[in-house]
Amino acid sequence: MIIFDAHLDLAWNAIDWNRDLLKPVAEIRQAELAAEKIDFLARGVNTVSFPELRRGKVGIFIATLLARLFRSNSLPPLSRYSSMQAAYASAHGQMAYYKALVAEGVLVWITDAAALKKHVQNWLEFDAGKTQKEPPLGFILSMEGADPILHPYQVEEWYGTGLRIVGPAHYGVSPYAHGTSTIGGLFDWGKPLLQEMDRLGMILDVTHLSDQCFAEALEIYKGPVLASHHNCRALVDDQRQLSDEQINRLIERGAVIGAAFDAWMLSPKWVRGKNTPQERNVTIATVVDHIDHVCQLAGNVNHSALGTDLDGGFGKEQSPHDLDTIVDLQRIPDLLKSRGYSPLDIEKIMWRNWFDFFVKNLK
Repeated sequence: MIIFDAHLDLAWNAIDWNRDLLKPVAEIRQAELAAEKIDFLARGVNTVSFPELRRGKVGIFIATLLARLFRSNSLPPLSRYSSMQAAYASAHGQMAYYKALVAEGVLVWITDAAALKKHVQNWLEFDAGKTQKEPPLGFILSMEGADPILHPYQVEEWYGTGLRIVGPAHYGVSPYAHGTSTIGGLFDWGKPLLQEMDRLGMILDVTHLSDQCFAEALEIYKGPVLASHHNCRALVDDQRQLSDEQINRLIERGAVIGAAFDAWMLSPKWVRGKNTPQERNVTIATVVDHIDHVCQLAGNVNHSALGTDLDGGFGKEQSPHDLDTIVDLQRIPDLLKSRGYSPLDIEKIMWRNWFDFFVKNLK
C-alpha cells in the first residue's frame, strides 16, 4: 500500500543536520556514529532517507521549511536565527535543496490538484505492477513556523514560490502567534497573516498553536485547515496535543489529523533524554491508539491519517521501539485490521484521506 506522510523535515535534516538523504539510513547512521563529536542524542539513530521512503512506498509527503528564530525556551536543535531576515534566507536555502532534487528527478513538487492526481495515479500503477518505471517521490511544501515570512503581505510572494501550507508558530512564540509550551493568543501580525492566507488559498496548519491561538485562528481563517502532526490530549495530557473539543472543531471544518510518532507525544509524562520507548512500551500500536481515538470521536475514518514527524529533532531513541526506519509504517495496515478496520478504512488512513483533502483544497 502506498503511504502519504503529512510531516517530514527533510531539508532541515539535509542542511542543519548535514545528512545526505540520498544514502540509505544505515550509511547515514554509520557516518554519524564515526564522527568525533556527537552533538545530539538523535545522531546515529535517524530513520528517514529517500531510499527508505521508496522501500516503504511513502510515495507522497508534506515536506517542510523549518527556519526558527532563537527563543530561550525552545529545544536546542530547533532554535537558531537572531533575525527574521536570516530565517527568510535559511528557508530559501531549504527550498533550493528541494529544487535541486526536483531537477535531478528524485522529487516532484506538487502545487495543484491536477498534479496530485497524476502523481498518485503513477504510484498506484507502479504499485500494481502496471509499469516498471518507478515514479519520483512527490511532496507538497509547508512552512513550520512563520518566522521566515517577513510581514503578512509577503504571503503572496511565498505562494508564488510553491508554498501551500503555513503553520504560524512552532515551539515557543513566532512573530505571529504563541506556540507549543506557551500561553497566549495571536500577535498583531497574526490576523493579517491569516487573512492573506485565506485570500490566496494557502492552507492553515494548526499544529503547534497554543490553545488560545487555535481558537482565534479558526474564528479568523475560513479556508481549509489541517493538523499535520498532532496526537490526542485525552491519551497524553499535554498542551502539545489536541483536546477532544479541538478535534471535534477540526472535524466540523473537514480537516484531517496526522498521527505523530514522537514518543513524548505517545507516552504520558515523558522526560526527554531520560525515558526510553522500551521502558514505556511505546510501539507503533500506541500510535494506532491515537488514530483510533480520532476515528471514534468522528464516528468514521475520514479525518485520521499519518503525519509521522520522524527525524523531527529525534530518532530511534524517541520513536516507537518496534520502528527501525520509516519503512515500518507498512506494519500499520495489519494493526488496523486487527482492530476491525476494513480494507477501505485502512486505505483512507494510509493515504486517501490526505489525497482527498488536497484534491479538494489545492487551488
